[in-house]
Amino acid sequence: MSTDQPPPPPEPPEDDPFLKKPQEPPPGGAPPGGPGPYPGPPPGGPYPGGPYPGGGPYGGPYGAPQGGGPYGPDPLAGMPPLANRFKRLVARIIDGLIVSIPISVVFSLSTRNYDPWNDQARSTSLSIIVAVVYFVYEGLMLTTRGQTVGKMLMRIRVAMLDNGAIPEGRPGWTRAAVYSLPEIVPCCGFVFWLVNVLWCTWDKPYHQCVHDKAARTVVVSTVE
Repeated sequence: MSTDQPPPPPEPPEDDPFLKKPQEPPPGGAPPGGPGPYPGPPPGGPYPGGPYPGGGPYGGPYGAPQGGGPYGPDPLAGMPPLANRFKRLVARIIDGLIVSIPISVVFSLSTRNYDPWNDQARSTSLSIIVAVVYFVYEGLMLTTRGQTVGKMLMRIRVAMLDNGAIPEGRPGWTRAAVYSLPEIVPCCGFVFWLVNVLWCTWDKPYHQCVHDKAARTVVVSTVE
């Protein structure tokens, strides 16, 4: 019986491409194979589906927000383009004319035999009627399709801030009420209305008026 041992396997050459090379520590002093000194957040943000729970504002029909600046995700990411302020103004003018002209004609015909010295009372009554009818008109249009006739012509619409949906139910009626009904209040009602409609000129980042903030809505473009 032989006691000779088999020869040891030959050492692989140093230039063998399959030879495992020793790892060098990456820049910054992090240990090999480990995370850096300041590990970042997991892919997709701290919540599944995006940086906000459920994919963020407009995580529904418009997709989850992406990226962001140094202070967090961009609040406008994933949202349709905000509506042009001039188009919003023109849409309001169109809607105002649609409501006020027929009501004014009917009101004038029905009150033409009244005492002419009571013009102030007639003007006040007409303003209240127009405000109430405009409230009903806008509330019905927003809760069913998110657009009034003026907004359709200007190709803009009202959307819920959190998911882009039509403001059905309470949000649509709240928006219509905050815009229309304060005008019924003498004196201060007009001041509130003026501040309300001008608010979008300086509001950031969503260009909301006060009635948008009350209903948590935004006005966006329907043009792709």
